[in-house]
Amino acid sequence: MKRQLQSARDGIITEQMRFVGQSEAVDVELVREHVAAGQLVIPANKLHLATNLEPAGIGRVLRTKVNANIGTSSIRSSVQEEIEKMQTALAAGADAIMDLSTGGNLDEIRTELLAQCPVPFGTVPVYEMIQGRNVEDIDGKIILDVVAKQAKQGVDFFTIHAGVLAEHLPLIEKRVAGIVSRGGALLAKWMLYHNRQNPFYEMFDELCEILTEYDVCFSLGDGLRPGAIADASDEAQIAELRTLGELTQRAQEKGCQVMVEGPGHVPFDQIKYNMDIQREICRGAPFYVLGPLVTDIAAGYDHITSAIGGTVAAYYGASFLCYVTPREHLGLPNAEDVRAGVMAARIAAHAADVARGLKGAADRDRRLSIARTSLDWKTHLAESLDPETAERMHGQACSGTGAEGLPSADYCSMCGKQWCSLRINKEIREGVRTETTA
Repeated sequence: MKRQLQSARDGIITEQMRFVGQSEAVDVELVREHVAAGQLVIPANKLHLATNLEPAGIGRVLRTKVNANIGTSSIRSSVQEEIEKMQTALAAGADAIMDLSTGGNLDEIRTELLAQCPVPFGTVPVYEMIQGRNVEDIDGKIILDVVAKQAKQGVDFFTIHAGVLAEHLPLIEKRVAGIVSRGGALLAKWMLYHNRQNPFYEMFDELCEILTEYDVCFSLGDGLRPGAIADASDEAQIAELRTLGELTQRAQEKGCQVMVEGPGHVPFDQIKYNMDIQREICRGAPFYVLGPLVTDIAAGYDHITSAIGGTVAAYYGASFLCYVTPREHLGLPNAEDVRAGVMAARIAAHAADVARGLKGAADRDRRLSIARTSLDWKTHLAESLDPETAERMHGQACSGTGAEGLPSADYCSMCGKQWCSLRINKEIREGVRTETTA
């Protein structure tokens, strides 16, 4: 079985490329060309493909995708709760799932989630490497064994923090928030303890061999991403990005698909710069961004700060948005937090696709607008991004008003019949038509 990247380079259209092209109404040859150029990835482990995976493509010629992070912690661990969160994310429209579990039986959690996950599924292998041991005790054998085991379980993409180098660590001294990436912090601790280079960087060729064997996609982690807007676009972040550019080329030369992870907390005015420099350094490899969050002070509302930044990032160059939940920085999210995070990220992704003129992106907006203007409630609610919530809110607004038949009336409870601009507009149009034909 040929891998996606090598097949694309050889001019071969795989079943996965065909599926992606058909599902997004894009010429499949265009999909192949962008995969071959390293500008589009299809994270599809051959073992996950053999069970329940429906392939998805990530790249600028396709619609912007959304990832939902779930996972246990050392404080709270329940397989059933993670399954519920994953099902909630999928029902809300997430395009991919990442299991970031650090507590409980990680193998059991990963196996159960994968068995029920029809979309690309990612992990951060270093979390399992340190379970039950100190980070200082990680060695090459542990690294390769864990990565190989997770690949054999069917994981489609791995976050590998290979770009954090020992020479980058002095650059964080001036930072407000230091290293906020768990993987980045763990590897920094390992390097300082052993006075050695990042083992993921040193063993990168061996990692490529494992990922190529199972056609797992690299998601090159940004271990030095800014965790405060004061740290955005600093020397440490850009130094790591340049290393990620080098690793992108090395991995692609070995037949691995690659996407690159990005910040983090970034002020609105710096987002375009971040997208531009990544595209330049990493030669157009798909950019996978966390938000970015445009302010630090919105605790409890960071799904909103993330959506603001995500729209800008996806407009200027990102292909993949990692959602942020309202509980970001405050605690482990629950299922309702997951739903809110996915919806906020989907809004951001869709808004960016409309703004960049992606073919067909605005069709649904037009259908809803026509229905809204025509006071066609059924179509209006059905075409909304979240019909369940729209129907619930409309129903609540209609109940208890004393207006019989309001749910199907030609006005709503916000304005009432006499003040409804849409109803009046309908009368005006009818009047204009009458005068025109008279």
